[in-house]
Amino acid sequence: MAVTIKDIAKRAGVSYSTVSRALNNVGSGKGETRKKILDLADEMGYVRNQAALNLKLSRSYMIGLYFSTISKMTSPFVLHDVLTGVYSIIGSKYNVVVKGIDMHEPGTLNPSYFDGIIVLSQRTEDLSFMEEVLEKKIPMVVICREVFINVPNVTTNEAAAMERAMDYLIENGHRNICVIEGQPNLDSTRLRHQGWQVSAKKHGLDPDAIPSVPGTYRYTSGYQGAKFLLEYKPTAILCFNDEMAFGAKQAITEAGLEVPEDISLIGFDNWDMSGYGNMRLTTVERSMSEIAKEGTRVLLRRLEEGVVDNRRVYLDNKLIIRDTVKDIRRRKA
Repeated sequence: MAVTIKDIAKRAGVSYSTVSRALNNVGSGKGETRKKILDLADEMGYVRNQAALNLKLSRSYMIGLYFSTISKMTSPFVLHDVLTGVYSIIGSKYNVVVKGIDMHEPGTLNPSYFDGIIVLSQRTEDLSFMEEVLEKKIPMVVICREVFINVPNVTTNEAAAMERAMDYLIENGHRNICVIEGQPNLDSTRLRHQGWQVSAKKHGLDPDAIPSVPGTYRYTSGYQGAKFLLEYKPTAILCFNDEMAFGAKQAITEAGLEVPEDISLIGFDNWDMSGYGNMRLTTVERSMSEIAKEGTRVLLRRLEEGVVDNRRVYLDNKLIIRDTVKDIRRRKA
């Protein structure tokens, strides 16, 4: 089995980027460290990967971070978490250019501009952009949404996560549940919709009898959706993300009701504010930062070591139980 940069890094007790710089005579690292690495490489029989070396001959040190859209679908909290995750892995070696796929002109991708591209995909329409990236032979990883093309893919099982959230409401005695969903054209909406419906059927509820409204994953749509759904006198509202859950809470408060005494709430994403303030929200944790970190690690292994790994990686979602779901199983009529 061929010796890799990672093998040398492990033996030397340094990062693989330190080994890469030493082997390629990049930077001004300590002379003794570089000598130790070069000696180890010889001792271990390291042979340079020519494909990886060729990639390094003309580098831009630019990574493209493409979202389905910047203005219409991507929450600013998601944007922040993803950027934080990417930069925590790449450090200062690469620059990141953030773009929206919806503003991309087909055929304009320049393969010399980007060393690699991370695509945060939220809709099936993004496929034509991904195909252009593949055609231009730009290394790419797709995160957030499951895709069935030959590229690395990092995502989570959103349907199972939302099923667990709905289970939790029903297990706590809630039967009169309403749902604030997301934009219908997004895969995340489709999967989360599938999840809560599976749970409802499993517990003997008719999904078609459960009131639901579409949202935009933004605060205002959560507020407006909850104002409409309050007419159904729910004991719980399931929201497709935390931002809408906080909007729903505002509508509930304005109606003279309280969370969770009158209406329970569950969100999705576990963004920073969810565990603080005057509403410690029960939510599903889908860490976009961790998804972005893993996707960036996969891309860097390709760029730095020439390792092509087109697996689909699923990260775990967890139900974070806080203070916004009331157990009403013993509540008297």
